[in-house]
Parts: sequence; C-alpha cells; structure tokens
Amino acid sequence: MSDDLGVLDAARLLAAGDLSSIELTEACLRRIEESNGGPPTFDGAPDRINAWARLYPEVAREQATAADGRRVREGDAAPLLCGIPIGLKDLYAVAGLPLTASSRVLEGNIPAKDSTAWQRLREQGMVLLGHTHTHEFAAGGTTDQTGNPWALDRIAGGSSGGSAAALAARMTPAALGSDTCGSLRIPSTCCGTSTIKPTHGLIPLDGVVPLAPTLDHAGPMARSVADCSALLGGLAGLGSFPLVPGRGPRPLDGVTVALTDRINEIPIEDEVARGLGEVVHACQGLGARIVELPAPWALDSDDLSRVLMTEVWSYHRSHADRHERYRPQVAEFVEAARDFTDEQPYLAAQERRARGTASWERWFDEQRVDLVLEPTLPILPLERGPGYERDHPAGPGDPLIAFTALWDITGMPVASLPVSWCVGVSLVAPRLREPRLIQAALDLQEHALGIPGDPPAP
Repeated sequence: MSDDLGVLDAARLLAAGDLSSIELTEACLRRIEESNGGPPTFDGAPDRINAWARLYPEVAREQATAADGRRVREGDAAPLLCGIPIGLKDLYAVAGLPLTASSRVLEGNIPAKDSTAWQRLREQGMVLLGHTHTHEFAAGGTTDQTGNPWALDRIAGGSSGGSAAALAARMTPAALGSDTCGSLRIPSTCCGTSTIKPTHGLIPLDGVVPLAPTLDHAGPMARSVADCSALLGGLAGLGSFPLVPGRGPRPLDGVTVALTDRINEIPIEDEVARGLGEVVHACQGLGARIVELPAPWALDSDDLSRVLMTEVWSYHRSHADRHERYRPQVAEFVEAARDFTDEQPYLAAQERRARGTASWERWFDEQRVDLVLEPTLPILPLERGPGYERDHPAGPGDPLIAFTALWDITGMPVASLPVSWCVGVSLVAPRLREPRLIQAALDLQEHALGIPGDPPAP
C-alpha cells in the first residue's frame, strides 16, 4: 500500500517512475479519511485520533500534480523530496492559509508569507496535506484533542502530538514539529515514531509561532531515523545527512556511548528501564563502547522557568485582550508568565545556561564521549483527557520533560527513536555534530531495534 511508504521508500518509487505523487497523495488522503475519525475538529473526541487541525486536499492535489511534472522535466536532477506528502504542525506559516496554533486566540489569522522551513520544503516539491494539531500554542506535553493511534485513551504526547499521531496512523510519511522542552521527542516516544531535534538554530524559526525562541527548535518527524535525516537535509539547506546504515555486524565500532547519573536521579518506570537495558545491550552488540560517567552540569529548574516564561510573556502579551479564548491550562500558563518581566534575572539565567552548555561541550571532548544515551521519557504515555484542565501546568516539574528539557537548554542535537510503541530512547551529541549522531541512531534502528508495526485498526 502506497500510504504505508516512508519518505525514502516513496522517493525511490517516485524517482523510478513506479509511483506518481498524485497517487501517493490520494492514498494519504484516503488513509486520513479512514483513520482520522472524521473531519478535523477543535476539541476532538475520546474515540477519534483527530490528528489534523485543517486539511488542504485541493492544495495537495495541485502540488502533487506540479511535482509529477517537475520529475518528468528534471529527471534524476529532481530533489529527493519532490512529490512527498507532509503534515505541518499548526505553528508553521503557509502563505494564504490559516495558522492558529490550535487555539481560538488566533482565529482568522492568515499569514502573508511562508515560514522559512516550509518555503525550503515547498521549493523542493513537497506536498502539503494539512496542518496537524499542537498542544495549544505548544504550551504542554499532552495534545489532548488528539488520540494516540495505539491506544485512544492515552496521550499522543505534545506539543507536536498531531504530527506524531498522523505518522503512527500512516496518514502521512513525513511531518514537521517543534521542540521547546521536549515537544518533538515526547510525542514521538508516545506514538512509536522517530525524530531529530537538531542543533538550536540549524533550522530557521522565521514564520513559526513561538513559545520561547531561545529554546524553540524546528525539526523533522517520521517513522524512521533515515526518513527524518532526509527531511533534515531539506530543512537545513546543508546538503545531505546519513541515509543508509553502516555495513558489517559492528557498525558502531569506535563509538563511545555514555550513560550518566541522570538515569539514577530521575525515577524511571520498569518498562522504560527494560527498554533502556535492551538498547545498551544492542549498542554493545553493534560494537559501541559503553561508559558510565557523572553528568558535568545539572539543569536548574528555576533558570528554565525564568528563560521560558519571560519569553512566553514577551509573545503572549500581545494577546492579552483575547485571554478568555485560551483553554484553561494554557490560560493559567500565560497568567503565570505575566510575572516574568524583570530583565536582570532573565539575563543572569541565560549566562548560567551558557556556562552549563560550555561545561557539557568540554565534557564530551575531555571524556572522549561521542554520544549520551538515556530514556526519552521516564514514564509511559499518560491517560488522555485532563491535560487542558487547570492545575496541569507545563514546564519544570512535569515528568514528561524530566530528560528532554536539558537538551533544549544546551541546544544540543538529539535523535529519538522507539524501542516499542510507548518506550523510546535518545542519543545526544555536541552541537553541530548531527552526522555522527544520525549515523549511530540509524545503525541502531536498522540493525537492532527496528520500527513498531501498524497500530490497531481504527
């Protein structure tokens, strides 16, 4: 079935002329009709996935037809991603189409320009299926209006929950998300998909609705690391990243992978611990050297709050006259951000953040560590439903970000890949060392872990 294809598999068939973009796009649209649980809605329903905020079938068909024509004209010179359908998290601007951050606060908002990320993918011929749901304004980790395709009573994760759910349900081969404290990696782990959070700033944030710009990361989501790598190449404008696994039985020979004491300090559920142990064993079997080392610097939750909330209020103060339109949890979040207006504590927190990041960079070099391995989440997907109620604040103290937030503070790249549909692990590298990170993650997935199968039929 063409709607089950990943990015690279579809690209090979498109290049060979064995599949057209319009055929692939129509297959995705049919899968959405079959699996989404009806047309997109704002609130969703307990028995529906509801991954999409809005769908653009006519736009998709027009772009797919254009992509097919481009492949005929350009032949082998056509971009790798030409004709591949994609869903964009409802933070990425597309000129002339609505952009709402899954919030009634932005009803009627129509951007005049594309976000830089979408512009780059559009210029390579990708096909826009629609905007996927986000936890409102990316201010949380649950995205409760969207159901997890594996278990509708569980969260799809957030804030890029719609993108992860659409991928897991095979509605699209590719998606974009964003990550401020874990919002690419949390939903990917909850839904059994893959993602790469690149080095901060590698993908421009122009035209992306912000949460906290010095923490926000744009990034690709797909079912496999290899497919994410293909998308990252298109997004970063830096040529290609690794796309194929290494040869031989020990592709991780020469790679040093560290386990830090963060794993001992953050409570981990038993199934997560078993998954991590499986990955450690797999890394060793593939030739990696595993070392256990203390972490050089710990994230200060107060500093995370100062940076996050100061930047949140800098944006949301412009929506103060529409405060009643927020969902209750997000309204509470914005109300708390109002108190963060003093520049001196903010600047001091940013200075400590810079020193902490430098200490991690030195640690990688001095300890001769290539990658850090840890669980992506310490817990299994939570029960879906209460995430938008008051007293469910996002940010420090939320167990969903216990492992993930540090790597947004440091801006370091992370590849998150599934062990099962509900357990995932993360590999972390120093800034701008994506090639080695991606190659190791790709090798681990292709040679040892694999990709979860299809979720239950809707």
